[in-house]
Amino acid sequence: MKKILLTIVAAAALHTASAQNSAVTNAILYQRQGTLDKAKAEIDKAITNEKTSDKAKTWFTRGEIYEGMNASPIYKKSLGTEDGTKIAYEAYSKAISLDGKDGDYGKQAAAKLDGLYGLALNAGVESYNNKDFAKAMDGYRMAQQIRPQDTTAYLYAAYAAEANENFAGAKEMYGKLAGIGYKSPQMYGRLLQIARQEKNDAEAMKVVQDALVAYPSNKTFMLEELNMYLSAGRGKEALDKIDRAIAADPKNSNLYAVKGSILDQDKQPAKAMEAYQKAVQVDPSNFDANFNVGIYNYNKAAELYTKAAKMSLTDYQKSGKKLETEGKKYFQDALPYFEKALEVQPDDRATISALQKIYLRLDRKADSQRMSAKLDAAK
Repeated sequence: MKKILLTIVAAAALHTASAQNSAVTNAILYQRQGTLDKAKAEIDKAITNEKTSDKAKTWFTRGEIYEGMNASPIYKKSLGTEDGTKIAYEAYSKAISLDGKDGDYGKQAAAKLDGLYGLALNAGVESYNNKDFAKAMDGYRMAQQIRPQDTTAYLYAAYAAEANENFAGAKEMYGKLAGIGYKSPQMYGRLLQIARQEKNDAEAMKVVQDALVAYPSNKTFMLEELNMYLSAGRGKEALDKIDRAIAADPKNSNLYAVKGSILDQDKQPAKAMEAYQKAVQVDPSNFDANFNVGIYNYNKAAELYTKAAKMSLTDYQKSGKKLETEGKKYFQDALPYFEKALEVQPDDRATISALQKIYLRLDRKADSQRMSAKLDAAK
């Protein structure tokens, strides 16, 4: 009797194990038949059963089933709110953790994961195109987990975050890109745009300085840094920056004009004049440079005429005429620059006013009256 009882117990144990494994077997059979909804029902049972939930085969099979459903126009709908790609990713990852990368199922799962990258990325793109940017980020993050060294998913995730005005998320993605050695002028440009949208001047400056470390000869970033220094009233410090920018872009007339303006503010008129003249040499139609060369000569003339006007009669008879003659020469030097400036900007009142006074001093009364009429018409 004892022997018979043991046999019966053994048979019962075999039956139980067989019943437990049958869910996995059934899932595989249904999967092969193409009835993925039934395969899903069976494999979902298997992962909750204590006898099969710790088997690499169970999880690998689940990954295949959910991957297949996600790729099927028919069965994808039956997933409802479930993310088939995510479940497949988690299942393959579980199989690898149970079997190791060198196990039979571990190797197969690793290969499957590599193929799953495209599905995750495409799922992100589809969500992005549907303007579901948060869901797109989920897809891109999964793709990053599958291929952590691939830059595409990080870039797409950053774009999705920006589109969703999730600037923290975008900066996180760009930070991860930098962490894997990626860099591009476009990336720094986007980070700069984010800093400006957040009105964070300190961060904007840091982005530009980081960009210049990566791309020391980039004209755009040089100019950005220069403008930041000028906006912050740091003109003296900007001189070194502008000289580097000029060295990188010597045909940029505006750089010389800006340099002249900085030198003017720093009370270095002679050097400022050199910069303005260089700007005109590079681009004869540079309004600011022409106007400022004109102003330099105009002010010189005005100083001499004012000095002569303040002289006593005795002093004026001695040297007043000489001062006026010298002043007239400065007016003559200023004239072509103001005329060119007016040609470039015909309605600029400051230029018209300067020309009206210069023409009068040079005894060109008709031209002076023409400028006066132009000023009256512009009121």
